[in-house]
Amino acid sequence: MKFRLVFGVLALCMGLSPLAAQDGDWNDEPGEEVPADDWSGFMPSLYSRGDQAFGISFGVVVPTLFTGSGGEILPRNIIIGGTGSLSYDYFLGSNFFVGGELQGMFASTLGDHMLFIIPITLRAGYQFIAGRFEFPLSLGLGVAPQQFRTSKSYGYAGFFVKPRVSAFFRFNPDWSFGINTAWWWVPQITRNSSDSVHGHFFEATLAVRYHF
Repeated sequence: MKFRLVFGVLALCMGLSPLAAQDGDWNDEPGEEVPADDWSGFMPSLYSRGDQAFGISFGVVVPTLFTGSGGEILPRNIIIGGTGSLSYDYFLGSNFFVGGELQGMFASTLGDHMLFIIPITLRAGYQFIAGRFEFPLSLGLGVAPQQFRTSKSYGYAGFFVKPRVSAFFRFNPDWSFGINTAWWWVPQITRNSSDSVHGHFFEATLAVRYHF
């Protein structure tokens, strides 16, 4: 009886030893890690509430149309100008965001005078995400201090509207690069309505965003 008991224990130990060896070999092998930046497929949950982004952009602003208070088209004497901006966005969820932007623009006139506009806007938007590509749509509202320099300087600060469409490529979790296109509505409303002017500009800029 004792011999049978000892033999059974030895057999059990021998039977378990291959499993133990296999477990040991498995643990010794490096495991397959899932990449932290898996960008495959459509990822609507890339962003969550509290995510933020800081952006810088540079490009051109093209004057397109100037109209009077009655809708008549006015002569256009401003040529293509340059622009740059600093922006901040706060995400409320996977797609919705709010933020603000400080921008500067300068352009020369046919008479070699200078126009300066400094739009300050608050905005809200929605961002579509497909793989590593992001497409933010936003509407900015704010004020735009303006200065026109001739032999004298004329200043004005008025309402400003800026709808924008962008496309970005997410290079890595921290940085994305892309382009912005926007339309500016810059009205100058005066006491004498016949002197009021509505300026329309098209913006095209290269942009970089830092995500944190």
